[in-house]
Amino acid sequence: MIELKVLKPEAVSTALEKAKQYRLLNEPEEAESICLDILASVPDQQEAKILLLLALTDKFAHGEINPAYEKAKKVLTSLDNSHCKSYYQGIIFERRGKHYIKRGGPGVGSIAYEWLVKAMEAYSEAILECAAEAQKAVLRWNSCARVINGNPEVKADEGKESEMFLDSFDTPH
Repeated sequence: MIELKVLKPEAVSTALEKAKQYRLLNEPEEAESICLDILASVPDQQEAKILLLLALTDKFAHGEINPAYEKAKKVLTSLDNSHCKSYYQGIIFERRGKHYIKRGGPGVGSIAYEWLVKAMEAYSEAILECAAEAQKAVLRWNSCARVINGNPEVKADEGKESEMFLDSFDTPH
């Protein structure tokens, strides 16, 4: 196994900017790698954790749903209390729901619906509890509502038990 080089703590701010650039370039693997380097150097660097979580959810669109989802949940639990965990939980759920819409196929509309509803619940919690993230949560909640309203196939499956398609997810707060 090749030993990784260690990033110097003074290089963290430049590395964070690089990670943001790679996210904008739709290269989540590169952003993830940079965030891991930052966290190896400064383990509790909160901005790197948030960027890592976002990069992992970016990977959903690349078909890497399950491993990236599990990693994102783990990162979420490691955020400190200064961050609105319910907002980032909503991001994870929303992106998972949108993944199912893009994937298409029989029954995925109801699966996507369940994920989007869970995202909206998390955003509602963020609106009530997190002053710093409240308005971003309003925007995300509205985005989920527009996806549901604009896609007739994205609806509750009347014949199935609610949440039967969702993975277990312990709320981290």
